[in-house]
Amino acid sequence: MSKSICKANCEECFMKDKCNGCMETNGCPFGKRCFIAEYIKIGGEEMFEEFKNKIIQEFNELKIQGMPKVEDLNKLVGSFVNLEYALPSGESIKFLDDNSTYLGNQLECEFGSDRCFGVVAGTDFLLVCTYGENGSNPELVMYKKR
Repeated sequence: MSKSICKANCEECFMKDKCNGCMETNGCPFGKRCFIAEYIKIGGEEMFEEFKNKIIQEFNELKIQGMPKVEDLNKLVGSFVNLEYALPSGESIKFLDDNSTYLGNQLECEFGSDRCFGVVAGTDFLLVCTYGENGSNPELVMYKKR
């Protein structure tokens, strides 16, 4: 049984078959250093919670029309949230790294739409998108360096 630095329940994680274990890899469960584990190792859970609350505040200060208030952020692996966005040129691009860890959440649109907002953050950026069922037809709303 894997143990996590961030106290995630590894046994209930849908990624447990692809994860190399947080404690076993010293904070690199998916091959890349996990910034969440780093925050906790350096400053404890309290420092990480302060960081997470700051990001929640930054998302809420964006005041994106139709997006509800962000109340919490979950620890997510990049492959779960790394959607491919169509550019006006016809190209498609992914902005995230499948093997990195992020903070994010899914929020139901306030306008009763069948689309959801996705919010994702790393140490140096905020990303907001909308998408349909199961991540279909994603549209980038905003990508901002922090």
